[in-house]
Amino acid sequence: MEKIQNYINGKLVEPTSKTYLDNVNPAEGKVYSQIPDSDKVDVELAVTAAREAFSEWSSASIHFRTEVLNRIADLIDRDKDILAMAESVDNGKPVKLAQHVDIPRASANMRFYATAIQHFASESHQPDDQFINYTSRKAVGVAGCISPWNLPLYLFTWKIAPALAAGNTVVAKPSEITPMTAFLFSKLCVEAGLPAGVLNIVHGLGGKAGQAIIEHKDIPLISFTGGTETGKRIAATAAPMFKKLSLELGGKNPNIIFADCDFDSAVKTSVQSSFANQGQICLCGSRIFVERAIYDRFVKEFISRVDRLTVGDPSVEDVKVGAVVSEQHMNKVLNYIELAKDEGGKILTGGNQIKVKGRCENGFFIKPTVITNLSYNCRTNQEEIFGPVVTIMPFNKEEEVIEYANSTAYGLSATLWTENLKRAHRVSDKLKSGIIWVNCWLVRDLRTPFGGMKQSGVGREGGWEALRFFTEAKNVCINVK
Repeated sequence: MEKIQNYINGKLVEPTSKTYLDNVNPAEGKVYSQIPDSDKVDVELAVTAAREAFSEWSSASIHFRTEVLNRIADLIDRDKDILAMAESVDNGKPVKLAQHVDIPRASANMRFYATAIQHFASESHQPDDQFINYTSRKAVGVAGCISPWNLPLYLFTWKIAPALAAGNTVVAKPSEITPMTAFLFSKLCVEAGLPAGVLNIVHGLGGKAGQAIIEHKDIPLISFTGGTETGKRIAATAAPMFKKLSLELGGKNPNIIFADCDFDSAVKTSVQSSFANQGQICLCGSRIFVERAIYDRFVKEFISRVDRLTVGDPSVEDVKVGAVVSEQHMNKVLNYIELAKDEGGKILTGGNQIKVKGRCENGFFIKPTVITNLSYNCRTNQEEIFGPVVTIMPFNKEEEVIEYANSTAYGLSATLWTENLKRAHRVSDKLKSGIIWVNCWLVRDLRTPFGGMKQSGVGREGGWEALRFFTEAKNVCINVK
């Protein structure tokens, strides 16, 4: 059985405690590898290595940093099938999804920031003919990057790429639930010639390794993606230490469908935005609101398409829905389905665990579930479930659906379907969400800022916003006379 190793100071090493945690393949329900049960001693080693590497890396030419990050991207492209299979085994998602979304976007993250840093500009201001003010931006130091389990390599590189491009060194912790692609990534960094100590990857539990990163006095900035409750605990630790924080947290995203939509596109994409990655994407549209004039027609067609989704072995070509990430998470999702029943919900399809034949007979599979007959403010419609479960509600008026959509504590994303241009702009302006897709879903332009409103996060990632987060601004005022 393979033992995953930490990546510290340019080397693959075992945890100092020599203790490991089981890593389960969720599609089979079996342990298939082990990960380091790292603690503050391992984090201290990583921070020391990162501090020692900072001076040389931050002062290296932008051209050099660009070359190294692009070499890593090249290696991701070369090993894309290996990485996709590893992510599927770790996460339970279909291999095809990892091949077409997760791994290509991981490579794109590295390439974008490798070149973006070459075009990063600063401002200058001349109030009169005597003084010139200019702003320079410098790397901060050691960045702590903690990534989630749902899109493991994609969101891991989403954090470390801008941090490294800006000249920071990094101590990163991938999720202990899905560590394999980060481990393989560390091997690619060695092969690419990334200088020792520039990136350090410490595997382990959030309460031990993660907490040690968050509270370390020599890590001045933290980038975290994960649940809102964990984000609150991170903020409670980091805020009194005046650390820079970027928190991308939970979502309970509305998918609003007006009667004048392109019906076929709305239905097809809504199936995808509901159940891609088993609904385990923070941007999934888990609350569907349909204008009453087309409600019955939409529900009928939507259920027909959902029932045709193939659930099963993630390695099989035509499987659309794989296993949820763990037995614990499966039970959480199933408990929410029971809650929906208690709240008066009607299960139109799904609502149960599925037993898959063959090698996946002990896997953690849930049939895609669609629920109606719930109020917009019930717990099922207010709390993040993060699984293959969606609710559908009718609405009559624009003002009504905006109230429904904005009713939760979250504000990460929203999807809007209408052919009316004025309505698209008007409703988008009133939705309290950090990103809004009109007649599309999950389209990303890395130049644009990304992040949530309300309890969906603090700060912005993506594009220039990420590079600004990983730098400190310094104003220089010069008397030119």
